[in-house]
This record gives sequence, structure tokens and C-alpha cells, in this order.
Amino acid sequence: MTHVDNHSLISDFPDYRQQIHDLKTSDAHFVKLHDRYEALDREIIRFEEGLEHCSDQALEALKMQRVQIKDQLFKMLIARKG
Repeated sequence: MTHVDNHSLISDFPDYRQQIHDLKTSDAHFVKLHDRYEALDREIIRFEEGLEHCSDQALEALKMQRVQIKDQLFKMLIARKG
């Protein structure tokens, strides 16, 4: 089995740990996006580790969704930090 890195927001943006916590406790939209992001990340990891199978095209589509959601979450983090 191949080891695949987890792309959690805290591991990718450690300087925004407090903002992530604050938004998770105060912003329902952030929570919804964060939950979707985490679910996509877990799904992608299962495919990349070979625990489940999907086409390369489907996997790339999932990764694109993850990037788009991550961009939205990061914009919210920046706004919160500023």
C-alpha cells in the first residue's frame, strides 16, 4: 500500500490554526465547505492508496474539486486573519 499525504487545512496552513478554529465554531458556511473538503480528501486518499478504484479522469476531477474548495476556504482564512 502506498502512503499518501493528508491535505488537512491545518497541515497545509499551520499559521492559520486559530482562524480555522474560530471559523469552525462561528461560520456555518465555512463548516460546510470544510466538511466537504475533508470528505473529498479522505475519498481521494482511498483511491490513491488503492483501497477503492476509480478512473484517472474521475480522480483528477475529485482533486480539482478539492483545490477549488481549498481556495475558497483559504480566502475565508485570509479575510479572518486580516
